[in-house]
Amino acid sequence: MSSNVVDMVTSMVAPILSDLSLELYDLEFAGGILRVTIDTPAGGPAGVDIDQISLVTRLLGRELDHNENAVPGRFTLEVTSPGLERTLRTPHHFAREVGKEVTIRLSSELDGRRRVAGLLVGATDSTASVRLSDSGETIEVPLSLVDKAKTVFVWETQPKPNSKEARDKRASQKKTSTHQQEANAQ
Repeated sequence: MSSNVVDMVTSMVAPILSDLSLELYDLEFAGGILRVTIDTPAGGPAGVDIDQISLVTRLLGRELDHNENAVPGRFTLEVTSPGLERTLRTPHHFAREVGKEVTIRLSSELDGRRRVAGLLVGATDSTASVRLSDSGETIEVPLSLVDKAKTVFVWETQPKPNSKEARDKRASQKKTSTHQQEANAQ
């Protein structure tokens, strides 16, 4: 029943997202919640913003109101972005996030491991290649063994505002900017 709902809602939301140059990242219907996760195309400079989420919510809500048979019974519509740390459930999710740090929990052991953490260096329809953080070796993880997976957002550290490192960085940026302005003037 829920796969029929997912298919129906996917066909309803696809033209809306296409018109807005957005993509459907994920769609779930469980426990009376219809969760539609949207994103900008892969490789884009930024993710979706609150205005885009509210517009998709309004437009999809109207479509669902006009087609009362799309979702049976009472439900809650949630339109959201995948966030900084994205759940990876499908081969498309893994392929889209190549080059990012990931953590993967496995349903059974693979080479003595139940957890894998590292850089996602490749993905196919059936495997994910991960360069392990602890050893640097690359392993192939069958997607059929993945219990739960997500990207890991890596926070960059910034020097304290008035530290020597911060002052040196500002001075270096100022020199670069000055040199670029002089080159443009010539």
